[in-house]
Amino acid sequence: MAVTKSAQKGMMMTPKQVLQLIKTKKIEFVDCRFMDFPGLWQHVMYPVRELTEKSFEAGFGFDGSAVRGWQEINEDDMVIVPVAETAKVDPFLKSPTVAMIADVKDPVTKKRFARDPRSVARKAEKFLAETKIADKAMFGPELEFFVFDCVRYDQGVNYGVYEVDSAEGIWNRGKDDESNKGYQVRQREGYFPTPPMDTLIDLRCEMVTELQNAGIFVEEHHHEVATGGQVEIDLEHLPLTDMADALMFTKYIVKNVAARHGKTATFMPKPLFGDNGSGMHTHLSLWKKGKPVFAGNHYAGLSKVGLYAIGGILKHAASLLAFTNPTTNSFKRLVPGYEAPTNMVYSSRNRTAAVRIPQYSTDPSKRRLEFRCPDSSCNPYLAFAATLMAMIDGVQNKIEPGEPLDKPLKMLGAEEQGLIDESPRDLSEALEALEKDHEYLLKGGVFSEEVIHYWMKYKWENEIGALRSRPHPFEFCMYFDI
Repeated sequence: MAVTKSAQKGMMMTPKQVLQLIKTKKIEFVDCRFMDFPGLWQHVMYPVRELTEKSFEAGFGFDGSAVRGWQEINEDDMVIVPVAETAKVDPFLKSPTVAMIADVKDPVTKKRFARDPRSVARKAEKFLAETKIADKAMFGPELEFFVFDCVRYDQGVNYGVYEVDSAEGIWNRGKDDESNKGYQVRQREGYFPTPPMDTLIDLRCEMVTELQNAGIFVEEHHHEVATGGQVEIDLEHLPLTDMADALMFTKYIVKNVAARHGKTATFMPKPLFGDNGSGMHTHLSLWKKGKPVFAGNHYAGLSKVGLYAIGGILKHAASLLAFTNPTTNSFKRLVPGYEAPTNMVYSSRNRTAAVRIPQYSTDPSKRRLEFRCPDSSCNPYLAFAATLMAMIDGVQNKIEPGEPLDKPLKMLGAEEQGLIDESPRDLSEALEALEKDHEYLLKGGVFSEEVIHYWMKYKWENEIGALRSRPHPFEFCMYFDI
């Protein structure tokens, strides 16, 4: 039975309630989950007898040296402390299991580990409250992703190959098979078709049911623009750290429901050539004493604070994308012609703008910004924290966002177009921007120089460098006969 909205707060359990849940549900294992530095969930499981009320303070010791982006081998001991309010019964494991997100702490100092992304998110929320600008930052992401029937990929010394397949992919339209009923989704025409063309509606409904059973509420879901199984699930807004927690549970649930049906889900931003990629448009609002800070009587119903927040995002956009679009594949989505937000401007209408102000409602409580650049390959704790820090900087320094761009780019003259900043062309440009522009992230000790330096080092060495040193399959198409 799905959890009602009114019961959502009741799901934020105390340690005693978690222990009672374990007895009631006859739980056998406790699964502690935490983020590696790049943004992939890791976990350690314990027999349920190991969890006591003291565990929620003392935590469990474990070796952190092998976790990507964490400790050196000579400083491997770490402590993970389960967070009771995140407890959920895992619906996919055969053995009854309670899953909890865990904070990571240094065993000597007992302080939160600086490279634990969740600690950065919590520091960002604390800093917001200290500024007196607002006491709460709300985030509402729209998760776009692909569901494929199968996938294969590999890279060796003498080969490089990838292939994905979906029964609804346009490439299967001429397939000589009795299962082919001719309802494949045309390229870039997948927005809102009904069944039988939308073959994934039941799968999405099952995903949403599992999410709501876990206390994660959904505003809507639908097929997305691309062929070959692109879909979207929009989450109801939550405070920053809570939403980052919910987003990680959402990705876990989506992937496992797909696997339950012999399919595979990917949050890779651009798995298909020549079609729309998957973004994660993120709705942002600040609140103070229960009132919306962004609502006012300026452009598109915004307050001056809302405009200054946009100014902060646009000023720092190039460096911000190093966290919100953190993969080499992310920038294959951010290209003109696919409704991608490639222009670093704001608008109430233009969907190629980096920031949009939705006009669905005149209700002040609905007034928000939609930051359209991010994608769900990001580490949400770092991406949301960085976005909040950019908004805070905009408000503190009263950064004006300039004039909005409400008309199509093609209606502008060449000189006007030349004045519009564009998104970085690739991850290396975003990292170069981050190296030059990260002072806004250091305020309040939210990010540290060490964390930012290590993020750049990891990306340069393990992702950009790794890709640059390998031949690309399309290079054979271009150069083999040269």
